[in-house]
Amino acid sequence: MEANGSYFNEGGGQDGPFDRLREECGVFGVFGYEDAASLTYYGLHTLQHRGEESAGICTSDGHTFRYHRGMGLVKEVFDKDRLASLEGDRAIGHVRYSTSGDSRLANAQPLVFKTRDGDLAVATNGNIVNAPMLRRELEQKGSIFQTTSDTEVIAHLIARSESDFVTAAKDALRQLVGGFAFLILTNDKLLVASDTYGLRPIVMGRLGDAWVFSSESCALDTIGADFVRAVEPGEMLVFDAMGYRSERFAPVAKRALCSMEFIYFSRPDSQLYDVNLHTARKRMGMRLAEEFPVEADLVSGVPDSSISAAIGYAEKAGIPYEMGMIKNKYSGRTFIQPSQELREQGVKMKLSAVRSVVEGKRVVLIDDSIVRGTTSRRIVKMLRDAGAKEVHLRIASPPFKNPCFYGIDTPTSDDLIASTHTVEQICEMTGADSLAFLSQPGMIEAIGGAFTKEASGGLCLACFDKEYPTPIGVSANMTSCGC
Repeated sequence: MEANGSYFNEGGGQDGPFDRLREECGVFGVFGYEDAASLTYYGLHTLQHRGEESAGICTSDGHTFRYHRGMGLVKEVFDKDRLASLEGDRAIGHVRYSTSGDSRLANAQPLVFKTRDGDLAVATNGNIVNAPMLRRELEQKGSIFQTTSDTEVIAHLIARSESDFVTAAKDALRQLVGGFAFLILTNDKLLVASDTYGLRPIVMGRLGDAWVFSSESCALDTIGADFVRAVEPGEMLVFDAMGYRSERFAPVAKRALCSMEFIYFSRPDSQLYDVNLHTARKRMGMRLAEEFPVEADLVSGVPDSSISAAIGYAEKAGIPYEMGMIKNKYSGRTFIQPSQELREQGVKMKLSAVRSVVEGKRVVLIDDSIVRGTTSRRIVKMLRDAGAKEVHLRIASPPFKNPCFYGIDTPTSDDLIASTHTVEQICEMTGADSLAFLSQPGMIEAIGGAFTKEASGGLCLACFDKEYPTPIGVSANMTSCGC
């Protein structure tokens, strides 16, 4: 089945007036479930927040691959008839964001290949830092790339190997530098792998006799699967007719799970290792109230990702939590290019201040992060226009100063406001009465979990302190997204 896509969404970059960070993608896999495509559909629908630009599913019945990819939301790409045509008891699926210029159907996943040993499909979440170097080496050896996606690199590495499939996959994974979670499907096997640092999350669940895999545990809850465990750094799971086995393609280098998963990306009902996201974010808000208290009449959070932290701040500070801002749930994607005048007003299409709540009040506004600062400036102005007497901005993470190379669409350092301005300067630029960021030790302690004895808390903190867990060379993939 061809990936039919005459659609082209210009996409990429940041959405209108908003400067929110973008997680690049989400993956979902099934092994041993009669209607694997439908199960994958529901899993991807739950992971939609991780990628709204394209979606795809590839299935196998043990003999034949069937797949479909398209631009748009999961519900736009798939319907009942399309899902019914994707027969098979095993599947891998993907939802994707892209960086500017790469929003096209050819890069939608899963990527599907014909090799001398049969069909091969690959879906990944993350970014391969050394992909440019590997790509050049492969091209010099005769490989012809069909996409601009880094994910294609591993397919070529596997296809060129003279070893058996599992050994070839392990050898290929060992050559990759970066943060990634891979689902690799053949007609008789499904491989699940996590990078040696565990930068990009992937979890494993059980539904009856079937096995399921997801970028977040919330998707397991949606389909009624039981959470089993997270896939360990450097681990590769092999599923086939004999059952499954766990192998290692590399030892654990150093646990460095992306801290932005806790701060912003993952849904609050997800679980990362032994930490619930809502609980962690609430503790971040409580710690922020301890570190930077302020006299105020109410606490409000920027919906939706900052609500948990705002509740924690309000609880600790003894200040009422109020819904000072409302989010428009239906403003996320548009194929209509607005005029410049409307773009300037675009923040009002997504957020509205509740005048009756904030008018005449001293407001503590909680947000999860500041990227370029444009969104914060517009929100502060919105609250003042609604009559807020004071606006005190509190950020439930440290200053975001450095670009990410592991699967987050971030600007360069020059465009990250905290990289080039002091807290006082940012406060003045946003128009807030005061501004404070959660300290890095406070964030690590608030997240907690099984790895708090490590100085980093088992987290990647490079976006805050520039301590990248992997080597970052001049030839590193700067696009942020390997998928």
